[in-house]
Amino acid sequence: MLLWFLPIAAAVFGAAILRGLTGFGFALAAVPLMSLIVEPRMAVASTILLQVMVGFRDLMHLHGSYDRAEVLRLSLGSLLGMPFGIAALALFDPDAGRLAIAAISLAGLGMMLRQPHRRVAPGPGVALAAGALSGLFGSLAAMPGPPTVAYFVASGTPAARARASMMIFFFVSALITLPGLAVAGAVELRTLGLSLALLPLLVSGTWVGGQLFRRLDPRHYRGLALGVMALSAGLAGARALAGLL
Repeated sequence: MLLWFLPIAAAVFGAAILRGLTGFGFALAAVPLMSLIVEPRMAVASTILLQVMVGFRDLMHLHGSYDRAEVLRLSLGSLLGMPFGIAALALFDPDAGRLAIAAISLAGLGMMLRQPHRRVAPGPGVALAAGALSGLFGSLAAMPGPPTVAYFVASGTPAARARASMMIFFFVSALITLPGLAVAGAVELRTLGLSLALLPLLVSGTWVGGQLFRRLDPRHYRGLALGVMALSAGLAGARALAGLL
């Protein structure tokens, strides 16, 4: 057991550092690495459970640091977008969806890099749209992050507030997703046991990432977030191509 647990533990700890540093990227980093050791369904269910477990801690730890109104709007938008993503699953292969989302994300990044000083005024409509895209992308291809990251970066939200808001939003997204996984039979006792065993690594890795974030110049957060988003989109696109070929 120890031989297969150690690489999973390392993957979760590394993904947790990324989460603590940027506020996003945990599932996108952890799931592909965990899927090398356990079946993909167990990897997805474990990461969702972990985000739910640590999310209750984040609610207390990040109290007053995140934008409640923005998180609420994004969450409502996500609820609106999820059914369309689920419906699209009947029409598109998930790998084709990942490839399309990766291409859209990279194109959006290119536009943001060409106009680095342009800001999108945050507002209810924009937040709902970003949340809807997040719900669509998440339910179609397990890639909810790009629209949310792009929204906070483009709106010029202060780094600490953006990081905290994204952590809480992805907690809410995990809460919304969990019942569906349970109905599908993906949440088993062994999955719950694995998640509980990995929880200390998620907490400690997030703490390490948080310490790194505190040392980061806020002016560099935008570049870091866009860099991680580009890398994630590139890896997701490569994974999708491998699945299609």
